[in-house]
Amino acid sequence: MFADLHMHTTFSDGTFSPEEMAQAAQRHRLACVALTDHDTVAGCARMAAECIRLGIEFVNATELTGEIDGVEVHILGYFIDPANAHFLASLVKFQHARQQRIHEMAARLQAQGIPLQAEAVFAIAKCESPGRPHVARALVQAGLCSSMDEAFDRFLKKHRPAWVPKFKISADDAIGLIHHAGGVAVIAHPALNKSDDIIPALVEAGVDGIECFHTRHSTAASEHYLLMAEQYGLAITGGSDCHGMNKGKPLMGGIKLPIIHVRQLEERARAIREKTLVAA
Repeated sequence: MFADLHMHTTFSDGTFSPEEMAQAAQRHRLACVALTDHDTVAGCARMAAECIRLGIEFVNATELTGEIDGVEVHILGYFIDPANAHFLASLVKFQHARQQRIHEMAARLQAQGIPLQAEAVFAIAKCESPGRPHVARALVQAGLCSSMDEAFDRFLKKHRPAWVPKFKISADDAIGLIHHAGGVAVIAHPALNKSDDIIPALVEAGVDGIECFHTRHSTAASEHYLLMAEQYGLAITGGSDCHGMNKGKPLMGGIKLPIIHVRQLEERARAIREKTLVAA
């Protein structure tokens, strides 16, 4: 039995609805999935309902953007309480920052003579957590770029004319928010960060796990992070980072995490919740 613990739907920057994502998971014979949309848990209830219908275990999750020692790091939160008021209030702030970023990107495009309005991006995104892929789609739809790759290469990559830095909270705060919601905090796709030197500081901040298996991790990278997980006593996770058809093809099926790692994450979440209850 296998799991995929990293995927994004139309509630952030993916192209599959929660129901379509669950159905894709069934086609790949996954026993368990987690929805990790950026800065939101709004799609979790729908995907959980479809997973129940299909006989798939579902984990409430999200992906937050943090920073430590000047390095951007993504933190996945698993087994979080999707009704935790403090956590939800924080997500609303992050969503507003994402929406403001779209306005700033549109303004920079207009300064370059590219007549794209922020409203056109929001009309495509139709979610509270828009991102650069939505801007790219809007540019293509308006005939201002021939492809999403062109949109990123010309305007949206770092240091391109319309690039705007992401809003980030401290990694300590991201981990604390996840713990407050009863969840476990996991370092996402560490090989993409190219900053292994921040991992000890994240461990010190209370991070619980590390995503050893990812679509863009080589076999050598996965083995490297498995050793780091052992060294620091971290839980092991993995996921495809599927965004539906955003990348031209769905990525689901390439990563199959043994279900035992889900059970170990669940145990850590239970311990965090018990500790929180004792502290209260």
